[in-house]
Amino acid sequence: MSLSEGFSQITLQGLDAEKFLVGQVTVDVTKLDAEHYQATAICDLKGRVHFGIWLKRYSAESIEVVIHNDQLADLQAHIKKYGAFSKFTLDAAQPVYLAIEHGKTTFSHTNQNVSVEEWQHAAVTQGEAWISAATSGLFQPQELRLHQRGGVNYDKGCYLGQEIIARLWFRATPKQWLHLITGTGDTPVAGQKLDGDIDVVNAVAFANSDVNSDANNWQALVIARPASLQESSYTILNLPEGLNGSVAREK
Repeated sequence: MSLSEGFSQITLQGLDAEKFLVGQVTVDVTKLDAEHYQATAICDLKGRVHFGIWLKRYSAESIEVVIHNDQLADLQAHIKKYGAFSKFTLDAAQPVYLAIEHGKTTFSHTNQNVSVEEWQHAAVTQGEAWISAATSGLFQPQELRLHQRGGVNYDKGCYLGQEIIARLWFRATPKQWLHLITGTGDTPVAGQKLDGDIDVVNAVAFANSDVNSDANNWQALVIARPASLQESSYTILNLPEGLNGSVAREK
């Protein structure tokens, strides 16, 4: 696994660790635990996901953060800037191992012998989008179905981008959101725009089951309007239960 494809962990330690993150992320940090990594986000003031992260809360004074390697330096700078007057220390970054549990992607402190290809394939097919530098600032949490993965709490207090994110949830209906599609040809890359204003979040190559075909198959998590996908040449695949259909709040 190359450095750019992997993930790292950093840990906030100190009296204000939880308080600081409460004002930063879309999830309610106080309700997290040390049993699993929760996907969440730090957004910009426009309500778009700037950092896609995972949190594991050991206590109010010790919270682990996992981030894609190509966003690590920016996240460290962000925490130092916004946490300059908070009482916590930021431990040096450490590599974290990729893991898959019950078909879902996660992380581990011990080597699980899960390759980056295995992890990415599982993440894409399960609708578990991840953010890298190429997609930072492009999508809203709701568009990514992050709330359907437990990563957004719409009733918590203020955090970066909260006003816009809450307004979109309570007063608006999104026009586009996350879908799983498949196609043939060169595998698209994160941040690429396909025909019909279809934005690629993550994509992976898949082996072609047709032995008589030389075409390359791929699957991708994309942000798009349903109508754009229906008019395209791509095949729409079902996401797991709970991640299909509209992302709008039920009225």
